[in-house]
Amino acid sequence: MRAPALVIAGVARALKPRGRFVGELGGHGNVAAIATAMRAVGASRGGDPAHVAPWFFPTVEEYGGLLGKHGFSVREIALVPRPTPLKTGMEGWLRTFGRSFFDQFEEPERTVVLNEALELLRPSLCDAQGRWTADHVRLRFSAERNAED
Repeated sequence: MRAPALVIAGVARALKPRGRFVGELGGHGNVAAIATAMRAVGASRGGDPAHVAPWFFPTVEEYGGLLGKHGFSVREIALVPRPTPLKTGMEGWLRTFGRSFFDQFEEPERTVVLNEALELLRPSLCDAQGRWTADHVRLRFSAERNAED
């Protein structure tokens, strides 16, 4: 979600007054270890760190403020850690969700950069049995559209 204000405004238009908007999205700190490893490897290889995180992972205050600006009263909002086991491993996750970052490198350097990121992540996100976990943090909220004046 790269235009959260537009999304929230659209939901506000779709709901009747006092209608509920309940949702979950990546929150502040989501995939922090993964993004940090990608930045570190990218910096050592001359990559553009702007390609690391094209995502929007807001804080509670930031998203709550956006909801308020668009006519919602926040009932509940919280950041919730949700470590997520990766059945196909971290390499597949990186190739899928980090593609815009890795695509800035030509082969064979792309594979080298990917492997360096995996090695940086291994101590914190891979257990002794070789099972990978993504460091997801979710922002969960419940808000109500304010009654019209």
